[in-house]
This record gives sequence, C-alpha cells and structure tokens, in this order.
Amino acid sequence: MLTIEKITSGYVEGIDILWDISLDVKNSLITGIIGPNGAGKSTLLKTIFGFLHPHRGKIKFEDKEIQDYHPYHLKQMGISYMLQEFSTFPQMTVRDNLSLGAWVFRSDRNLVKKRLEEVYEFFPLLWERQTEKATYLSGGILRMLSLGKEIMSKPKLFLVDEPSSGLAPMIVKEIYGFLKKIAEQGATILIVDQNIMKVLEISHYMYLIEMGQVKQAGPKEDFEGNIREIIRESLIDK
Repeated sequence: MLTIEKITSGYVEGIDILWDISLDVKNSLITGIIGPNGAGKSTLLKTIFGFLHPHRGKIKFEDKEIQDYHPYHLKQMGISYMLQEFSTFPQMTVRDNLSLGAWVFRSDRNLVKKRLEEVYEFFPLLWERQTEKATYLSGGILRMLSLGKEIMSKPKLFLVDEPSSGLAPMIVKEIYGFLKKIAEQGATILIVDQNIMKVLEISHYMYLIEMGQVKQAGPKEDFEGNIREIIRESLIDK
C-alpha cells in the first residue's frame, strides 16, 4: 500500500534527520516503528503526510507518487494522521470535533450522520459526552476523541504518532485495543510509539530506526526473541 524509497528529509534544508530510509507498509496490516528519542520516527510520519517534503527519494501510496502532495490532498486520498498532541479544539463539543473529521464529505449529511453513529458505537464514552466541550475531557477521552475524529473518514492508511503519550497504563491498554479493532475493520496502520512492548504486541511487521536510518526490519517474530537486547542496546539513552 505504501512504499518509501530512499527518503532523505528534515525540517531545514541541508540539515537532514532521515537518510535514505526505505520501508514498505503492507495492506491491512499494522506496521510498527520503534527507536530512541530523536531517531526520526515522527519526522518520518510528518514526511509521509506532507507536513514535510523530502529532499530526496519517493513516497508511493497505492502506486502513486505522493511526496509532493499536501496534507489535505492526502486526506482526500484516504490517509489520516493522528498527531502525538491532541488534535482537538477545546472550545468545541465532542460532536463538533468529530464532525470536523468528515470535512472531505461534509456536504453529504446522511453519510456524516452514519459515520458519527459508527464512531459512537466504537467509542460509547464519546456518545455519552457528545455535547461536552473538549476542554473538560480527561486525557484518555481526548485520545479517544482524536482517534474518533481521524476514523470518521474511514482511512485506508492510518498514521499514528505516540498514542500512549502521557496516558495511564490502563488507558494505554484500551487505546491499543481500539487500534487493533480499527485494523481488523480493514484499515492499514503505521504506528510510532515509545511504548515498545505495546507496539510489538499489535504489529505484524516492525522497523527499528536509529540516527535517521533503518537498523533492523522484519516480522514481529524477529523482534520478539531479542526485544530486551534491542531495548538495552538501542533504545536506552546513551
């Protein structure tokens, strides 16, 4: 579904964070990316979604080159991106925040209503709190709202950045359960998270990124046997 070919990217021209990175994201599978802080994991997602344009290399989505596309084009093509920060509007209600996720088909009121009902079925807590402003919600419910807003458009490819950031372990378990259900319903997921064990738990394929390059790649089974060694040698700050 998504192919990245020798991407070099960064925030400032001439100062690269990613160097010649290549990876494949297979259709209907969960692909996990792990690595130490500053390795370039979030930079990779931002480059895929058009917040950054690569200095070199190609990005292909469904065999079409997209490295020069802007985020709104990619959203229309079926790609969603959940930021590490809560992507919600504090003074808007839960329902209005969710409705923003349907902007690509906002003129079709029946479809918007149908998608809202599907999201409420998926996240019953959001239905219970639909008239409340986001500013009054806990971190866990805000993360559910961020997820719900992005799946309103039923993305083909869902980019997820640090979904467990700042959340209690029980909430993290619940959020990862939701991500697994989203994948089971047909979405392809590319996920970045410092919570290595949770990423390993739900992923089918894994990449380890260090210093802006892929150090190891393979099915999750290749990582399970030596995950403690990977954490000790690569992911603990040196």
